[in-house]
Amino acid sequence: AALILADAEVEITSDKLLSLTKAAGVDVEPIWASLFAKALEGKDIKDLLTNVGAVGAAPAAGAPAVGAAATEAAAEEVVEEKEEEKEESDDDMGMFL
Repeated sequence: AALILADAEVEITSDKLLSLTKAAGVDVEPIWASLFAKALEGKDIKDLLTNVGAVGAAPAAGAPAVGAAATEAAAEEVVEEKEEEKEESDDDMGMFL
């Protein structure tokens, strides 16, 4: 509904959002339309859509290597935690194999 209003270059209000969703056969609580309209107030939706991912898209020169190392370390921690949980869960169930 917000995209339709933006494409028609009409101000996005909760009433207009509710009218469009009702016409489409979608039930939306008025509070959600109001919150969405307030969140988009003063924003150019077309500009937001065309610039998705543009902010922060060019990281610093050494960032990918650091990011990869951090991701790998985090993945190793998750695997270790899962192994520990598995060992603990066997003891909790009273199974002694």
